[in-house]
Amino acid sequence: MFCRLADMKTNQKLRIGFVGVGGMGQCAHLRNYTAIDDCEVVAISEPRPQLAQRVAAKYGVAKVYTTGAEMLAKEKLDGIVASQPFFQHAALIPPLYQAKLPVFTEKPLAESVASAKTILAALKASGTWHMVGYHKRSDPATMYAKAEIERLKQTGELGKLKYVRVVMPAGDWIAGGFSDMLKSNEPVLTASGAVAESWDSPRFRNSEHFQFVNYYIHQVNMLRHLLGEPYRVTLADKAGVLLVAESASGVTGIIELSPYSTKLGWHESALVAFEKGYVKVELPAPMVMNQPGRVEIYTEKGTFSPQLPPIHAMRQQAINFCRAIRGEIKPLCDAVEALEDLKVADDYIKLWKGI
Repeated sequence: MFCRLADMKTNQKLRIGFVGVGGMGQCAHLRNYTAIDDCEVVAISEPRPQLAQRVAAKYGVAKVYTTGAEMLAKEKLDGIVASQPFFQHAALIPPLYQAKLPVFTEKPLAESVASAKTILAALKASGTWHMVGYHKRSDPATMYAKAEIERLKQTGELGKLKYVRVVMPAGDWIAGGFSDMLKSNEPVLTASGAVAESWDSPRFRNSEHFQFVNYYIHQVNMLRHLLGEPYRVTLADKAGVLLVAESASGVTGIIELSPYSTKLGWHESALVAFEKGYVKVELPAPMVMNQPGRVEIYTEKGTFSPQLPPIHAMRQQAINFCRAIRGEIKPLCDAVEALEDLKVADDYIKLWKGI
């Protein structure tokens, strides 16, 4: 069951609460939710009080709380956006499920398969659902391409699906997207009063597994999305550039992990090849504003590129979460599927390192 609001009037705005308004909380999510008509951000919780007040003032949010628990106890909400570091998900997300509200978090689901299973057990016990923020699925280009791929599978007009290739060069993923971020020197404290572990912890900087699930898990997820079915990793080259997979029906998939890098742009792309043509997607930098990706479709009749609306993926993702709360669509990636990305990551690392 994906919606608890089946009887809600369609013209009634959803009441959204935010748990965390750091960099991604503000720039990837809050500014997008406050810019769409379908919802109202009625409250935020943030353990840094000065930052919380400044963010609330900037975005016109009426209520501010120190903890998510306090916010949930006092506010009537329809959904929760919890933009937290994924290595904190296992501790922070299960208590949110107790409110039995739809939850949105960033990717990946957790730091490890074991932590993800803990989260899923709590989710199942709660009876609610959890959408994981693989925003590339929400890019208008990906949404258009996915619908066309599924149509071509059904009609068979380009023959069988043969091959999916995802290329992810390292580059400037921010693209100016944090230019208006409000900052604070206040420490982030855990429930016990200790300073929370940060992104630049040596434990993370020196972990190849952490770097992979932080950076390339998007492409791991995108490969499954475009294939339309599960897959298993069959090869990892020693250089750490190539992930080769085979889907459940035998289609070959490849992810190229930074075969080169660029400081002047963002070159992410995906090629979905059929026997007699292809669907190609080019995606912009993750934090870009008002710019969708590009789709190119090749058939024997020629090449076609649809005109897409000037909506960026993060904003469309906010729209898609609201639509899922209303029951109009299913979450584009739920927590159950997101566990599979972490399993793929483990399998790839083991093959890559010969473990």
